[in-house]
Amino acid sequence: TEGPTSDAQGNIFFTDQPNDKIWKYGTDGKLSVFMENSGRSNGLYFDRKGNLLACADEKNELWSISPTKKITVLIKDSNGKKLNGPNDLWVHPGGTIYFTDPYYQRPWWTRKTPDIEGEKVYLLREKDKKPVVASDDVVKPNGIVGTPDGNYLYVADIGAGKTYRYYIEKDGSLNNRQLFAEQGSDGITLDNKGN
Repeated sequence: TEGPTSDAQGNIFFTDQPNDKIWKYGTDGKLSVFMENSGRSNGLYFDRKGNLLACADEKNELWSISPTKKITVLIKDSNGKKLNGPNDLWVHPGGTIYFTDPYYQRPWWTRKTPDIEGEKVYLLREKDKKPVVASDDVVKPNGIVGTPDGNYLYVADIGAGKTYRYYIEKDGSLNNRQLFAEQGSDGITLDNKGN
């Protein structure tokens, strides 16, 4: 299982990557399959419109899945090159999507090496159609989350064994990287007290 997130009603969604499914654990206590053939999704996050955003690892894409399960591919490459494998994502209150792109060789891929040099953090603004490198000063970024006020972004660098905090500028770019913890991790989130 991977990538848990919840919708506005409190239903929890998570992925079963090897079996290519997204599951839903409802507020009614019932567990059901939300989607089969989910692009071997990894990290999930809901946008402001109620669409489920998914790091679709099968073809290294970023998907938007509508409440009626219509799939829109938001990103399929970066300047014609396949992404390493979008892993986790967070949506800024203003709509900008931030996602990590580490390289983990998957058994369902035919390629054996990455198309892109380096493992980076990207951003995708609503007005743009292609991702922009937000940070390339990490070894292997994995978990990612931002503060509710949209001012700070936390990135877990599992490759370096560290977690960093960035200031988010008005244009969405990241600035003032600071070491937050001498600890890397996979997924991360914030509680209601900011921990």
